[in-house]
Amino acid sequence: MTWRARKPGHEFSDLNDRLRASGPGVTVPRMLAFTLFMNPRHGTPGIVTLPAAGFRRAKAEIASWDGYAPTPLLDLPLPNLPLPGTIRLKDESGRFGLCSFKALGGAYAVVNLLAGELSRQSIARSATSADLASGRYAEATNRITITSATDGNHGRAVAWAAGRFHCRCVIYVHATVSAGREAAIASRGAEVRRVPGTYDDAVRACARDASAHGWFVVSDTSWPGYTEVPRDIMQGYRLMADEAADQWSGAPPTHVFIQAGVGGAAAAVAAQTRARWGVDPKLVVVEPDRAACLLASARSGEMTTVGGDLETVMAGLACGEPSLLAWQELDRAAAAFMAIPDDAAIATMQLLAASGIVAGESGVAGLAALRIALADAKASAALGLGPASRVLAFNTEGATDAARYAALLRTSVASW
Repeated sequence: MTWRARKPGHEFSDLNDRLRASGPGVTVPRMLAFTLFMNPRHGTPGIVTLPAAGFRRAKAEIASWDGYAPTPLLDLPLPNLPLPGTIRLKDESGRFGLCSFKALGGAYAVVNLLAGELSRQSIARSATSADLASGRYAEATNRITITSATDGNHGRAVAWAAGRFHCRCVIYVHATVSAGREAAIASRGAEVRRVPGTYDDAVRACARDASAHGWFVVSDTSWPGYTEVPRDIMQGYRLMADEAADQWSGAPPTHVFIQAGVGGAAAAVAAQTRARWGVDPKLVVVEPDRAACLLASARSGEMTTVGGDLETVMAGLACGEPSLLAWQELDRAAAAFMAIPDDAAIATMQLLAASGIVAGESGVAGLAALRIALADAKASAALGLGPASRVLAFNTEGATDAARYAALLRTSVASW
């Protein structure tokens, strides 16, 4: 692949004074300020974080599981949504009955971890997922404890995998994870431990206790010295982008809008869209404006932590520290980073719900950012959005907390 240097970075921020419609009849509420940062390092060569062979193994494994089926790629438009030539939404709300894409990564990593540990203990040289699911090695795997920190969806997927493949599971949630999401994790048989602070505090508590008790961490974020399990998780995540490429018809997408917490899913999508289409669609990484650690990293040119309580309605994206592996990919693969307010996500949830599409507050961030960008002439120009654009976005979760979802649909926000 030929990587092309882009123009130096530039930024739009605090746009209350100039948010305006780019099409007839479209009005953007003045409270929907956003930040758009054009990445000056986009297209520069970098290290390979997700080798192709690793994805091939992940795809073959996950596709063999009972209950696997590609999720739909939906054609929009929707009422009141100004669109370029094409927009398609990959809808992950039905994946494995877990309401999110997360099982693609967390469950795949659990299979690899358990098989590896059985081999290390000389119990089974090459246990398969079918062996694990059948309970063939349950006497051994029931002595293994896997653990992770979560905002909700990853922990639910890891707990599901622990039940499916017969091992013990302890999940750490932080102070603002909803009771509904905690209950969904516990319903899968996991022990749930709530800790004070943010998601990043829960990650540290999980790692500390795992070290003390000999547990195995299955984290979707990575740090120096801990990369192989998160790499497996990201390889699994690539499958949703691979399915989207299989389902796509016509010329390839010109743009991909994808939301991010620590960045694992966004990096996986970046790697797979590049692998499938051979040229880079412009990848726009979208975060909550109160937890935009990847945008902060792009600004500074290095991994950067953002502080504060990270309080956002987009709970699955409330992360203050990027994943090392994700940043190594996104630092060069992302064309732009956007930070959006909570109201944009809620309004987009409501818009989709009115058309029969169930999308959670974290799952709509990419589409919400697209709506904002389309409604601002300067942002659209910077991103190269126009009538001939072809956009791929991802709905990464459904109603993962039914009560919370219903309440947000009733929340009064300015719509456009």
